[in-house]
Amino acid sequence: MVHSNDNGIIDTLSNHSVDQTVERLKGILETKGITLFAVIDHSGEAEKVGLKMRPTKLLIFGNPKAGTPLMLTTPSIAIDLPLKILVWEDNDGKTWASCNDPAYLQKRHGVSQELLPNISVAAALAAKASE
Repeated sequence: MVHSNDNGIIDTLSNHSVDQTVERLKGILETKGITLFAVIDHSGEAEKVGLKMRPTKLLIFGNPKAGTPLMLTTPSIAIDLPLKILVWEDNDGKTWASCNDPAYLQKRHGVSQELLPNISVAAALAAKASE
């Protein structure tokens, strides 16, 4: 199940746990030669300070060959790059992979149609990792 929200976020229901979805994403990124810059474990950091949070991890990744042309033509998009996928567990124990809707980013930054594929990869990766 995939749904897009009014807030410019695409949520994809995963068939795996948060950790499994993250590992699947890491494998896909590596296979595609996409650099994984960081994995931020929000729930793990919360636990370190005595707070409880459902499993929540953010993957930050990109490819300068795709991102640089975007930033050269539309510098403001650098605020939304590198690309990100948030993998999180909802109150019902379901895992979701969420990312910015490329149409939202296109509208927000005035990205040309020819460069739209450069920011569309996150939604495809989230879907693949969630299968």
